Amino acid sequence: MSPSLSRLDPTGTVLGDEVYRRLGEAILGGELAPGERLRDHDLAERLGVSRTPVREALQRLEVSGLVEVIPHRYTRVSIPNDKAQADTFALIAYLMGNVVHILCTTGCSPDVVTDALDDADDMIAASRADDHRALAVSSFAFFEQLTRAAGNIAILRFMQASEFALRRHLQRWQPCIDDPVARTGLYIDLREAIVTHDGTRAEAVLRRLHGLA
Repeated sequence: MSPSLSRLDPTGTVLGDEVYRRLGEAILGGELAPGERLRDHDLAERLGVSRTPVREALQRLEVSGLVEVIPHRYTRVSIPNDKAQADTFALIAYLMGNVVHILCTTGCSPDVVTDALDDADDMIAASRADDHRALAVSSFAFFEQLTRAAGNIAILRFMQASEFALRRHLQRWQPCIDDPVARTGLYIDLREAIVTHDGTRAEAVLRRLHGLA
């Protein structure tokens, strides 16, 4: 039995949130495949819970785009499409630019800067090695770290609500700049902008990296 869809031990957890997390992870991990029909009674039985938290979780996953519901016909895992993926990548790039600008211009603790530079170093190494998967993972870690540090409530709430959708699309992410030398040079520029607290430059570099400038 897959770990995401194994029976729940609800002790110390908020059941609805845990069911939502389990189903989201099962979709991301491929245990629930694109196009697969989702029946609340089957999922409830596998998780060892009632149908109510399963239905609530499916509604939340529909809002985030991981589940498709056609009333009186079916509920299924949604099938990723290129338009949604491109729109998501553009949104992430704009948000990353805004967040790094906020941090560079409003100031942040030395620990935050150190963590951001560590993530930037990971992105530089992944880009230099032309490892697209590692670059996607390190980029998401960079974004998460800066988002938490910025403390913008609206962005934090959006990230929390959209986590599974963002992670799903990032699984298919490819860098906009094919040349690893040119791309790595921009990641180095981004690191330098963070060191000098140049928010305008950091935002501009991020947009260039993601094909938005």
